[in-house]
Amino acid sequence: MVNRDTVACDMLTRIRNAILVKSRKVIILRTNLTLNIASILKKEGFIESFEEYGDVFLTEKTCVQKYILIVLRYKGVKQKSYITSLKRISKPGLRVYINYKNIPKVLGGIGIAVLSTSKGLLTDRAARFNKLGGEVLFYIW
Repeated sequence: MVNRDTVACDMLTRIRNAILVKSRKVIILRTNLTLNIASILKKEGFIESFEEYGDVFLTEKTCVQKYILIVLRYKGVKQKSYITSLKRISKPGLRVYINYKNIPKVLGGIGIAVLSTSKGLLTDRAARFNKLGGEVLFYIW
C-alpha cells in the first residue's frame, strides 16, 4: 500500500499550479486535513471561499469520493494572487516539530505557519496564544 501525503503531493501543489496559470478554482480530494487547511486559508484571507461537493461514483462498487472546490482570491486588474508563496516544511521523510516558544513569525507576521497540534490545526499566532507546539506543516505568505 502506497502512503500518499495529501498535503504536500496534492493540495499545496494544486493551489501553487492554479496560481501560476491564474485559475480561479481548484478541485481537491476531501479529507479532514484538507478541509481544516481550507478553513484556515479562508479565515486568514488567502482564498475567497471553499465548499464540499460531489458524490462521484468511481467504480461499479459505488466507491464515493467527496471533493473540495476552492475559489482562489486575486486582486487588481492584473489578477495578482493573495498567495505569494507556499512552502512545505514537514515532509514524510523529515518531520519538523517545534515548541510554542520557538514558533517563527513568517515574514515578520505577514505570512502564517500552519501547525498540527493536539488541539487540531492552528496558525502560528493561535498556537503561541494557546501555548501549544506541534508539527509545522507549511508556511504561506
